[in-house]
Amino acid sequence: MKRNVVLGMLLVLAIVISGCTQTPATNQKTDSETKTDVVTTASVVNTEGAFIKAISKDGTWIIATLNDLKINSDLVLDGTFVNGKKDDAGNDIVQRKIGLYTQDEARNVTARFTLTAPKITINSPKASIEHGTFVGDVYVTATDFQLKDQKIEGNVYFTNPEAQATFKMDATSSITGVQELKQ
Repeated sequence: MKRNVVLGMLLVLAIVISGCTQTPATNQKTDSETKTDVVTTASVVNTEGAFIKAISKDGTWIIATLNDLKINSDLVLDGTFVNGKKDDAGNDIVQRKIGLYTQDEARNVTARFTLTAPKITINSPKASIEHGTFVGDVYVTATDFQLKDQKIEGNVYFTNPEAQATFKMDATSSITGVQELKQ
């Protein structure tokens, strides 16, 4: 049984890494562009320290957990990242994802995990938390934040009207607390 779990985790890691492209960091900015802090591959984590490093402005565009994590300090998802893909106009696609799950080669969710912390602040634009449970409060400062098949056991506070207006969650996501603007 342990062997199958380890093999499954290795398979998920291989899929995540193969689906990502590593390109150099982009630090050029014009007045009309958003600055991209960094472009990286995925980070598969199973410890508090690795998770905190991965969500930092020097971290990775996708953070995939391999188990439940309980962190006793406030968390901050920081930085603007691109995922190595281009949109139809040839522009880099900005994206940041916390994946609280593992998946098989067909991208079926095979395990879901819980991340517990007093609070997480979402500063990265176009970020999402997916396929697990976050226990704590979520403070959203960035635009286009999404919950995908995600349970929030806590409140979601928006620190500005634009963050609130661009927030999305799918039908399989839920929030047990309030969703409100808290400036």
